[in-house]
Formats: sequence, structure tokens, C-alpha cells
Amino acid sequence: MRITASKAETKASPRADANWFHAMRAALLLMLLCGGVYPLLTVSLGTLMFPHQATGSLIERDGKLIGSALVGQPFAAPGYFHSRPSAAGYDPFAVAGSNQAPSHPDLRQRAQGTSADLAAKHGVAPASLPVDLIAASGSGIDPHISPPAASLQIDRIAEHRGMARDAIAELVADHVEPSVLGILGQPRINVLQLNLALDAMTETQ
Repeated sequence: MRITASKAETKASPRADANWFHAMRAALLLMLLCGGVYPLLTVSLGTLMFPHQATGSLIERDGKLIGSALVGQPFAAPGYFHSRPSAAGYDPFAVAGSNQAPSHPDLRQRAQGTSADLAAKHGVAPASLPVDLIAASGSGIDPHISPPAASLQIDRIAEHRGMARDAIAELVADHVEPSVLGILGQPRINVLQLNLALDAMTETQ
């Protein structure tokens, strides 16, 4: 038995072509809006409304770029506040943690070594050390430390710079950033900004 196409089926072909055309036109329009207009609009508004943040929260001193408020830096000199450890070498192009479990022998050895070194340097028990001075952040470029981590370093800095401990403690308190909206995150201190303020205080004395 031979089956022939009905008139309805024959008339459906132009409609299918029209639907395909409308679908392609909608896809191209969405690509233009979502891939072009929307990004340009949001970047332009961000640059206009938040110029400092939109350009990377860069920090300059005496016309020289010295870092970003969003990226941690290593400080090893005894006269500065030290950042938390980094598994990425503080490289913003290689953000990562160590991906080592707490049971990993290398991680445990490094943590124990860091704890012993810090405890001896500051004259405290290893159990009383702030954990952020021992453990690296997940990103490897965390620019902040906790207020207890900063307070632990005050005596060392005061002795090295010949400054009053109370003056440095007040500077630390002035640089504590509260939790976002009072509920998100923990109080924290930006290490780079704190060290810049410390240098400025030293220069005025």
C-alpha cells in the first residue's frame, strides 16, 4: 500500500523553515545582548561607580604601584606584619591551595614546623597560635590575617622598630575590618595596608 503525504504535511515545510529562521534570529540576538552589550554595560557601570575596585583595588605609594588590596604579599622582615602562608607562592595567576588532606604527612610536617618556629619566635605555646598563621588559605593569595594574628606580632615589631607597643596596638585596632553586614566572614586586617600605615607612622616619628 502506497502512502502519500497529506496536504497538511506538505504545508508544514514552509512553517518549519520559518520557525528555524526565527530561532536563529533569536539566538543571534541573545548572543549579541548577553555576550556583547551586557558585559560592556556592566563593566562601564562598574568602572564609573567603583573605579578603584573595578581596576583591581591597586595600591600606589609615591606614584609607584606596590600591590593590590585583594592579593596577599610575603613579608619576611621582622619590622613588618607577616601574612599567612601561601601554597601558591602569592602568585595571583596560580591561585590554589595545596589540596593536601589534614592527614597528609607533608602538610602535617610543615604545620608542625611552622608552629614550632612561631611559638619559639613569639614565646607562646604552639596551641595558642592563631590558625591563620599556620594554615594557608584556599586561594593562596588571602591578603588578610585575623586580629589575634596581628596582635601576636606587635611585640616583635615594636622591639625591632623601637616604637611604643600601645601605638602599634592602636594602629592594628584602627585597621580591623568588621564582618560584612555583621554576619558574613570574620573580622580581618589587610596586611599590606597595615604595613603601609606602619611605615607612615614610623616616618612621622
